[in-house]
Amino acid sequence: MKVLELHDIKAGDSLRLTFRGAFDPGAARESELEPFLQVLEEHAGEWMPDVVGGKRQRKYTCAALWKALEERGGDRYTHCGLYRTKWPALDMSLGLFLPPLPPRLDIMLKVKPLSFFAEAERCLHLVEMVRAWAVRYPVSHAAAHSADDAELAGSPRFGRDMQTSIRDGFDKVYEVFWLNVFGPKLVESVGRERMLSTPAWRVEELPNGCVLLVTRPTAADFASEEARQAQARAHAHLRPDLDFDTLLRTLRERSATLAPVEPRFHPDVAPLLLRVVDSAASHERQRTIAELNAWQPPEPEEWRPASSALPADVDNPGRAMEHYSGLAEHLVALLHTKVPSVFEQTPESLTDIDSYFWLEDFPKSRLRENIDAYAVPAIGAYLGEVLVRHLGGRWIPRQTLEEAQVLVGNRVWLPFVRARHYMRSCQALLDFSLTRLYRAAERHRG
Repeated sequence: MKVLELHDIKAGDSLRLTFRGAFDPGAARESELEPFLQVLEEHAGEWMPDVVGGKRQRKYTCAALWKALEERGGDRYTHCGLYRTKWPALDMSLGLFLPPLPPRLDIMLKVKPLSFFAEAERCLHLVEMVRAWAVRYPVSHAAAHSADDAELAGSPRFGRDMQTSIRDGFDKVYEVFWLNVFGPKLVESVGRERMLSTPAWRVEELPNGCVLLVTRPTAADFASEEARQAQARAHAHLRPDLDFDTLLRTLRERSATLAPVEPRFHPDVAPLLLRVVDSAASHERQRTIAELNAWQPPEPEEWRPASSALPADVDNPGRAMEHYSGLAEHLVALLHTKVPSVFEQTPESLTDIDSYFWLEDFPKSRLRENIDAYAVPAIGAYLGEVLVRHLGGRWIPRQTLEEAQVLVGNRVWLPFVRARHYMRSCQALLDFSLTRLYRAAERHRG
């Protein structure tokens, strides 16, 4: 059963909901959780989960959920996952903290894309769902908001160390999100009258003393000026010690950070940089694009004019070229599982290799002596073999490996020197990418 992963959908933001509610551990688990599921089934609509994840995946039913919680059950905690097989994507976890820990129902969900919640009716169903849960399972704090913007806000630590944030939780109004439920303790610390007079689209006192606060009808337009004004007004009202203009300026800066940026990458390395962008955290994506737009890969320097080529100085050139081929095979052996295209020795496989080494932080995560002794010679030989195979190049073998050259047109290229530069650091993987050298050689072969 193939679930739709969040990363399967084109890069973008998600709606994130966090909910921590109290429940009765003495009651039968099924009877205690049935109201939770009934509310979910009533209001989720098009993002309703259809898969339950325990030790294995099952089609969503109440019985499947009970089974998953049983499979993953421990003395103090049990949990399961809830997913979808179709758009929109859902990643949802349901966890139960059990005595002797304080009993708690933990819900964390992401629905992607966030644009799904541009419609007011869908958002209203989400609000009603959270409201019903908060009435049945009293919370200290719950919130729904853009996942990217919540990350930029510092949620859930808000500048605190992990132990402090776990110990204190949301003990004061660090942020006002699109949807908020404030527990009785937090309401009293702010002042119930002040809380209920917050300027917002919806403010409602719940029967158990919690307060539901929603800044505006829709979630997807959180970064608009109107939404930021509403967010800042509510926050400044609940925290009179904070300045409205400062809050609004911070929110506008976050909106600017998340504003779409059009990639304008150097054409030689554009396919590689798009993968770098895809690997960035969603809330850092636009900033990463802007930085890579401004960055330009250096012109390759690992070449000489053909007229200055060093002559072959080996007794048996054929055997030397067999050695280069064998070194290249070492790279195939190293990468074939993670980079299947390495078998093909194509320009595209060079980009795949560049991407793999960068994502792995290879120069930083492997022993330097192993990189210099094994990786650099294998990478240099592989690059040289691609130049030979696809650009009509010819090896000019040398006794010293770094002096070995590949003649392409009116230049000789030094693939082993390039490999040494390439493996200096993670940034060097971009500055001295294999892809960039190949494209430069391709342009100059005539």
